[in-house]
Amino acid sequence: MKYPLKDKLFVTEDSREVGEDIYFLKTSQNSKYLEKIDKSITVIEPKELIDIWGLSSLKVIGITGTNGKTTTAAIIYSLLTDLGHKTGLQGTRGFFLDDKRVEDKSLTTPSILQTLHNMKIAKDEGAEYFVMEVSSHAIVQNRAEGIEFALKIFTNVTQDHLDYHKSVSEYRQVKSQFFLDDGLKLINKDESKKIVFNPTKAYTYSLDEPSTFKIEAFTLNSGIKAAINHLGEMESFESNLVGLFNVYNLAAAISAVKLVTNHSLKEICDEVINFGGVSGRMEVVSHNPAVVVDFAHTPDGILKVLESIKDKDISVVFGAGGDRDRDKRPKMGLAAARYAKKLYITSDNPRSEEPEAIIADIIAPLKGKEGVYVIPDRKEAINRAIKELKSSEILLILGKGDEDYIEIKGKKYPFDDRVIAREAIEKL
Repeated sequence: MKYPLKDKLFVTEDSREVGEDIYFLKTSQNSKYLEKIDKSITVIEPKELIDIWGLSSLKVIGITGTNGKTTTAAIIYSLLTDLGHKTGLQGTRGFFLDDKRVEDKSLTTPSILQTLHNMKIAKDEGAEYFVMEVSSHAIVQNRAEGIEFALKIFTNVTQDHLDYHKSVSEYRQVKSQFFLDDGLKLINKDESKKIVFNPTKAYTYSLDEPSTFKIEAFTLNSGIKAAINHLGEMESFESNLVGLFNVYNLAAAISAVKLVTNHSLKEICDEVINFGGVSGRMEVVSHNPAVVVDFAHTPDGILKVLESIKDKDISVVFGAGGDRDRDKRPKMGLAAARYAKKLYITSDNPRSEEPEAIIADIIAPLKGKEGVYVIPDRKEAINRAIKELKSSEILLILGKGDEDYIEIKGKKYPFDDRVIAREAIEKL
């Protein structure tokens, strides 16, 4: 796709689109096509495009980690906006500006040209900040090349994407690559031993280890109430979010905003309560019966979600994506079985694989366990789980969050866990 560059000129990263008035943006991903381009075509690199579009004035905040990227990015975006700073947000849920969705969902980190174009839109609208999720795939493929980050944030690293990275060690090394420069960094101290990072300008946040921004006390009753200590300055904050993992997400966001603005810790903490949550992340579909939808799709993600409500009787509907890391499937089953009394194992974007084969991997370590039900049809699994849900129980529907499709054999069919759940509840 081509984008307006300047003075009736355009820019593209697709070598097939170039022309006299369409410049070619050479990137790490497309440089191999350079030799196929006519010598008369003007070639530029990301840093040149950043200069042409004047993007260096934007303060860019990049967030990477297995879990928490989307929520942490959304909280930072919310806090900056509420504090009076026009801010752009790019990530799994799309591109947002001024609390409006500018573009729908795409890759967590799009191509460098699309990212720079989104930054240009934000800058032209007067934005000061641009918050973006940075996936491990994007780090390997250098999809953020040329961007000078005002702050880089590390949330955590657990098992995911091993179909791409091959091993946990390689996955950690990829995450580490993002933090080897001399720029400003914010590191989850409780997870810091899992990666390597340059200590220059590195600040930390934590719940357990000593850190620059330390959560000193918190409660998880009816939301989150917590106190954060920054070098002796203590402030409290409240949130309607639930779960221990969201204490980490809130701590990261508060710390980040403190590092990149001149606002006091109190001013920042006072705005936390205004953040209502992210669609598809611990989203309450119904209070009676209690049904919650969440995106958790890794062993650690499932464990943290269930731990956040482990005082309740839990039922879970979940599956695992096809054509992805098979090694995590039995671990997901074990994670869910740790706290849930009833497990409804089903499909979750089986893609080219047979749902039954994926399910077999999930339930391999659960043979003989009571309360495990295999229902390959996801709609049927949700319907049955809701029908069998008791008033004392809570149902978690995991894996897809706010996705509005299910992918089978190369086709995407309309499917939204929240819609299916609401229809099932109405039938009751």
